Amino acid sequence: MSELRSAVDALAADDLHALTDGVLLERTAEIVQTINRLQAELVRTVRHGDVIGAAEREGLKTMQSLLRGHHHYSPGAAAAVVQAGRVLEHLPHLEAAFAEGAVTAAQVGVVADALRPRDIAAAEEQGIDLDAFDRAWTEVARTLPHAKLGLAVQAFANALDPDGPEPDPTENRSLTFSHRPDGSGSGRFDLDAVGFEKAMAAIESIVQADRPLGDVRNRAQQQGDAFVQLCDNALAQGGLPFLRTVKPHVLVTINIEDLVDPATGRDTATTGFGATISAARARWVACDSAVTRIVMGPDGLPLDIGRTKRVVPPHVRRAVEERDGHCVFAGCFNPTHWCDVHHVLEWVLDQGDTSLDNSALLCERHHTKVHHGFRVERDDGAPPGRRWRTHRPDGTEIVLDRLLN
Repeated sequence: MSELRSAVDALAADDLHALTDGVLLERTAEIVQTINRLQAELVRTVRHGDVIGAAEREGLKTMQSLLRGHHHYSPGAAAAVVQAGRVLEHLPHLEAAFAEGAVTAAQVGVVADALRPRDIAAAEEQGIDLDAFDRAWTEVARTLPHAKLGLAVQAFANALDPDGPEPDPTENRSLTFSHRPDGSGSGRFDLDAVGFEKAMAAIESIVQADRPLGDVRNRAQQQGDAFVQLCDNALAQGGLPFLRTVKPHVLVTINIEDLVDPATGRDTATTGFGATISAARARWVACDSAVTRIVMGPDGLPLDIGRTKRVVPPHVRRAVEERDGHCVFAGCFNPTHWCDVHHVLEWVLDQGDTSLDNSALLCERHHTKVHHGFRVERDDGAPPGRRWRTHRPDGTEIVLDRLLN
C-alpha cells in the first residue's frame, strides 16, 4: 500500500503542461484502467470483510456501515459496493474483466442492479445458464458503449419471465422533492420507459425552442429551466385540478412595508409551501400576478380582505402580446405563452401604471434578469421604427447585429 501511495504521489507531481496531447491521452487511459482495478480490489475486500464480519472490530455490523461512517460514502454508494461484491461471486468472467481494469464500477453496477438474489435463485430453478449471460455481459461491457449494457441485461429479465404479463408501468413510478432551508429544493424521479419518454419529449421540446443567442447554460441548467417553464405553462392554462376549492397558483405573502421598500429585503416574504424569499423576489412575482390586500388586527387575525386587483388585466396582456410577439430581451424569442407581463416602471416601487406603454413581455429567465440589474426599454423613434433595447447592469446596450441599427 505504501508503494501505491508513492506512485500516486509521483503522478500528482507531474507537470501536465509539459505533456503532449498523445501522452496526455495515454496517461488518461492508464489512470482509468488503474482506477477500475482499484475499484475491483475495493469490492473484493469489502465482500471478504462482510463474510468474516471484520466491521465488528469497529463496533459495526456491516462493511456498508463502515464505508458510510468511516469513509464518508453516501448510503447509495456504499450499498453499490456491497451489492457488486455479492453479485460478482456468481459472475467470474465479469469479475475477471473488472479486476484487470477493462470494466468500470458503473458497468458492474448495471449488472448488479438487475441480478438480485431472488433472480439468481429463479435462474437456477429454471435451469437458465447464468454463465452464458456472464460471458455476454462481459463482452458487451468490454467493447460497446455503456448504454448497450443495460439492453443486454434486460435480456436476462426477459429470460426469467418470457411469457409473463406486462407489468403495470405505474407501480414503480416515483417523484420525490426535498426542501432546503433557503426555500430552494431538489428532487428525484424514477419512471418506466414510456413515462420517461413522455417526460423527455416534453422537456426537450422546451429546451430546443429556448436557445437564445449567446446562451451559456449547460445542459442541466437548460433542462431545469424547461421543467419550471413546463410547470408555468400548466399553471397559466388553468386546467389543473383544484387545490382545496381554488385553482393551484403560486402564493407569496409579504408585508406592504417590505413590498414598497426598494431594498432587497432578504427573508421577508413567504410562499404557499413554506419557503422564505426576499422582497425583491416577491416584487418580481407581483409583476404579473393578482394582488390581495389583507388587513391584520393587533392579535394577528385578519380584519379585512380587500378585493383582488389584477395587475395586468386580460385585454392589456392581449395588446402587449400582439405588439411584442415574443420575449423582448435582446436575443430571446421565447413565445408569448412563456412570458410574464413586466412593468417597465415598477408597479410597486415606481408607481408604474398598468398600461400598454408601460408593459413588456419577458420570459421567466429574462424577467429575473431585469429584476437583477438588466433593463429593457422602448426607444423614442416614431412607429413603426420603435423597438425594444436591452441594457446591461453597467448601462451598456446589448447589440445583436449592428446592421439592424
